[in-house]
Parts: sequence; C-alpha cells; structure tokens
Amino acid sequence: MTTPKRLAFCLAASLLFLNASDISARMNADKKKQRPVADSLSRGEMKQAEARLAEMGYAPGRVDGVIDGVALNALIAFQKWESRGVTGRLNREEFQAIMSARTPQSRDSGYRHVEVDLERQVLLMTDRNGKVERILPVSTGSNKRYNHDGRTDLAYTPRGRFRIYAKLSGWKRSSLGLLYYPNYFSDGLAIHGNPSVPDDPQSHGCVRVPMSAAAEISRMLPVGTILLIYDQRSFVSARDWAAADRQREDANIR
Repeated sequence: MTTPKRLAFCLAASLLFLNASDISARMNADKKKQRPVADSLSRGEMKQAEARLAEMGYAPGRVDGVIDGVALNALIAFQKWESRGVTGRLNREEFQAIMSARTPQSRDSGYRHVEVDLERQVLLMTDRNGKVERILPVSTGSNKRYNHDGRTDLAYTPRGRFRIYAKLSGWKRSSLGLLYYPNYFSDGLAIHGNPSVPDDPQSHGCVRVPMSAAAEISRMLPVGTILLIYDQRSFVSARDWAAADRQREDANIR
C-alpha cells in the first residue's frame, strides 16, 4: 500500500523528470534553430570567402576559416545585398557567388554618408568619396500596427534624408525597450544595436544592427552625419547638403 510520503516522493521525482525532459527538449529545439553555416568547404576555401567578404566591405572579422557570429552577419549581409536566399549557409554555391561578386555601390556618391536600403535590409557606410566601406544587415520598421501607452502606432521607418542629431554610449532604456549605442536620426528613432536582427523588417521603426557592430558603428557616426533611407520609389540625394557642409568647412578654415 502506497503511503502519503511515498506518493509525494514519487510525484516530486516525476515532476523533476518532466522538468529535465522539458529543458532538454528546449535545448535541442534551440540547437535546431541555429543556422547551418558551412557545407562541404575546406578551411582554405572558407578563408578565401572571408577574405573576399572583407575586401567588399562586409567585415567578417578575423579571416581564419571559422564562421563565427561576426562572419555569419557578413554572410547574411552579402546574401541580402545580392538578393539571394538568406540561409546563413556557406556552401559551394554561396562560395562561388562570393568569389565572383562585385563590391556594392552606394546610391549616392561624392561625399561621406550612410545609406539604409529598405528593400535589401542592409546599411551601407561610405568614405568621403561615397565609396562603400562597410555593409551590415539590418531590420527596420515592420509597417504593422502596434499598441503602446493606450494608443495605436505604425511601426514605420521614414524615407528621406536625415542627419544624426544625437547619440548615446551603452544601453538606453526607451518606452519600447532597450537600445544599444543609439544614434538618433528622426523623432527618437535611431540606428542601434539589438540582440535580435531578423532577416526581414521587424522593428518599431528604428534601424537595428547586430550587437557586435553597434559600438564601432556608433564611433563612425558623429553627430551631423548624413543618412539616406530609401526603397525603390523614394530615393532622395543629399549632395546639396554635403556641398553646403564643405562650404562651411572652407569658410571656417579661412
């Protein structure tokens, strides 16, 4: 005959077993969600791919033939820019595509600025001549309605030309969540690091960049930096802004 104490013990043991099984199942599910990153390539070929990605501005990190998180972001940015399937897999087909690809070109040229291509979901940083020197995957506004503080808003990333008007180091708490190294460009919207940078638009309107790049990108975006955000129908140049900036700089030098 089962005593109450023995019954309680058996019940506790069963719960512990179920909890352990549940934890194990979740861990296995998380493993399955991880992106496969390499497929039948030699270490030397993987190093070649990383080196070529670095030459084109995708910044894969150390060229060592190891596809870590930084290299994975570079691969995803490449797949987005080239309008390929965003698989995160470096297989033979992707290797050949990388080795034969051309360096991305910015939509505007002749001055230092940043571009966010909403169609491709990438961010491009240029040098003083408008030549692309860094490319990152991003996630922008989802264009969906959401409820916040008792009102309904649209998760929208505005198109047009902007300037970085303020920035902060480290974490900043906003009413919609935490922002890492935010660089503000319009009404509280910012380019900022986030642990989640989906392949498609999923933000409330900000431009999310990978956490591993957030601090470096912030250093490359001083206040006053010109930012162009566009889709296929909404591109606006800021060459006149850049020309006015140069005139002011020349006047100050004199």
